[in-house]
Amino acid sequence: MKIDRKQSIVSVIRPKRVLIIYGPRRIGKTTMLREYLASQASKKILSVIGDDSRVREIFATEQLSKLSSFASPFDIIAIDEAQYVPSIGLGLKMLIDTFPDKNLIATGSSSFELGNQIGEPLTGRHFTLTLLPLAQSELHSGSFEAASALEETLIYGSYPEVVATTNKDDKEQILNELVSSYLYKDVLALEKIKSPDLLRDIARMIAYQIGKEVSMNEIANALNMDVKTVGRYLDLLEKMFIIKKARGFSRNLRNEISKKARYYFLDNGVRNAVINQFAPLSLRDDQGALFENFCFMELVKKDNLEKQTSTFYFWRTHQGQEVDIIREQSGKITGYECKWGTKKIPYAPKLFTTTYPEANFVVLNPDNFTQFFL
Repeated sequence: MKIDRKQSIVSVIRPKRVLIIYGPRRIGKTTMLREYLASQASKKILSVIGDDSRVREIFATEQLSKLSSFASPFDIIAIDEAQYVPSIGLGLKMLIDTFPDKNLIATGSSSFELGNQIGEPLTGRHFTLTLLPLAQSELHSGSFEAASALEETLIYGSYPEVVATTNKDDKEQILNELVSSYLYKDVLALEKIKSPDLLRDIARMIAYQIGKEVSMNEIANALNMDVKTVGRYLDLLEKMFIIKKARGFSRNLRNEISKKARYYFLDNGVRNAVINQFAPLSLRDDQGALFENFCFMELVKKDNLEKQTSTFYFWRTHQGQEVDIIREQSGKITGYECKWGTKKIPYAPKLFTTTYPEANFVVLNPDNFTQFFL
């Protein structure tokens, strides 16, 4: 099954800039890189993997002479899984300053490791391309097709490999492997992160609290661990492209909840694999949470594809009035209410409309989601 991404390397790669491609494991970074390199057959290409010991040794020297000898014969230098390369940021800086007309590309499945290494050295010298699980607009060409596939999407998500697989048992196996072997691999390799059981327990607790404010104290007490450790693990899970954080939105009212956070999974299938739950929607009681997670991430993906810079929040007062998702973009506010049921269409909370009269309000449900996501 051929899936055409709306993003491409050609559209963002530029001279004098290193291109950094971020995204979780097995999301399609390597495939996109290979397809781009295949289209550049007339150029001299060096394509290496970050865990190649020879590449690691060259960058670890931080010597321009060795780096230049490594790169000078080639027009394009591509380093896959670059977070494993010591001093990758400094090395890429030295190369792009020395060879500004060469195309330098680095991919990474850890924004924590790779981001830390490239942050300061490559300031003003790089562009970023972030690959997320497939958006509805990349998967479907029409509303009927998207609506027909909604239940399967809510259960199995939209990782390319999962989408391309028709057998449900195979989908579950792929997702279980992602969770057990790949998604935690980089996290556990980080310094001072040595407990896979605690990490999985935190991920499970988050999976059961989609659409709810998360209390780090509650998690810490339940797992008998320090609150700061819980915060660090949550931060790492976010930087490893497993979960995404939404803070409470507050501008005008004292009783708005602003210090707590909600967490969503980048992919519904990964969320369900974390709790080992792939039952049909008719047999489960978390349809609403699954649909809200789906809507949240489709809004994030839509912004990513359209190169929009938005911040996502939730809105809730201590008295219980709430809006599931708040999107703030260039000062414009839109509230989204995600409803799995379609019999009763809710109105925006009165306090929200009076406090933010300029805000738009949208109800997303299985009958109309395609109008917003395709």
